[in-house]
Formats: sequence, C-alpha cells, structure tokens
Amino acid sequence: MLSKKCKYAIHALVYLAERYQQGPVHIQDIAEAQHIPKKFLEAILLEMRNAKILHSKKGKGGGYYLYKKPEEVNLVEIIRLMDGAISLLPCVSLNYYERCDECVNEVTCGIRDAFTGVRDESLKLLSKSTLAQIVKRQRELAK
Repeated sequence: MLSKKCKYAIHALVYLAERYQQGPVHIQDIAEAQHIPKKFLEAILLEMRNAKILHSKKGKGGGYYLYKKPEEVNLVEIIRLMDGAISLLPCVSLNYYERCDECVNEVTCGIRDAFTGVRDESLKLLSKSTLAQIVKRQRELAK
C-alpha cells in the first residue's frame, strides 16, 4: 500500500503536469486544489526538487514546476523516492534487498518465486505509467 506521502506526491505531480509549461505554481494553490496539508507538501516538494523532478522559482511569480517533461516521470521513480521498495517482500527487491529471516533456501522458495513475478509485472506497469499518461487518462475519464 502506498503511504500518504507517496499519494500526495503523485497528486501534486499530476497537478503540475496538467499545468506543464504554464509557469511556476504556488505551493498554496497545489495544497488547496489537492487537499494536501501545506507543511507536509513543502517537505514532499523539496524532496522531489532535490531529486531533480521539480524545480522552483523564488519571489514574485515563483512556485514549483516540473523539471522533467511529464513523459519522462513515471510512477516507479516517484514511489521509490517516496516509499522505497516496490516489491512486497524484501528478498525480491531490486534496490532494497534483504534476506527474509524465515527463509530456508531462496533458490527453492516458491513464495519468493511468486513474488518475483508480482514485482516484475508491477515494475513493468508502473514504468509505463508516466505523468503524461495519467493526465491523458484523467481527461478521457472526465468526458
């Protein structure tokens, strides 16, 4: 399950993707439109700015905007940044691997094998799901 932090990050990024190349967006506007507590959003946006997903402009007319094109930001990148591992078990994680305490033999573990498939399919779907595609789906669903 995604953390609240990750869900807020996705909502904020989709909001910014809808306004791509329209100039910086004030944090207050994002917070109000997406029903995200402003203080929490500030920390999330700063983290995404440090990861070079967002950029910010200070002063009058300032705010946040996408540093990358919406087609270049996918859900895998956001989830890993906000929540860490994509996999449901630590023994199948690509970036956060840990051996399971209860595992006798990883090579013959049917549970590990099943969840490796789940991880692979999840990565495939989430890698293809970009901010641009999410915005497009939202517009189609709104018709």
